Amino acid sequence: MPSTASDRQGDVHSMTSNTPKALTAAMIENPAQDNVKDDAHTTVEELRELCRRFVAEREWAVYHSPKNLAMSIAIEAAEIMEHVQWLTGDESRALVRDAEARSALADELADVVIYCLMLANSAEIDVSQAVQAKLARNQRRFPPDVVRGRLG
Repeated sequence: MPSTASDRQGDVHSMTSNTPKALTAAMIENPAQDNVKDDAHTTVEELRELCRRFVAEREWAVYHSPKNLAMSIAIEAAEIMEHVQWLTGDESRALVRDAEARSALADELADVVIYCLMLANSAEIDVSQAVQAKLARNQRRFPPDVVRGRLG
């Protein structure tokens, strides 16, 4: 049975020290670099919980309609595009090798991912299931032996 927003909000306040949610809470309460985990050691659910808690602590859920979150995703995606707007493909590849530019791009990418996770929370969409189902559909639409080396 899917949890409700109030259930998830309550979960945030009942964390114990040995749960993934407690680890998430520790990351929020002390966001020092040594608390930040990489992709290999962070679950989608942990990221979703970080987003849930961030929203709950600010009482922003009322503003997080699917429309508002979708618009925010598009706005933040446009900010990613600003970094590479007038660059060639090769220039954009070179850009991400520059530490400062890569950091700025990472900040914008994080904004997009955060809003995507907030939309998933708001709409109660299981991100892992959605991504895997979409990739399976795309596998059928774009079989490698048919499209390899060319677009569509």
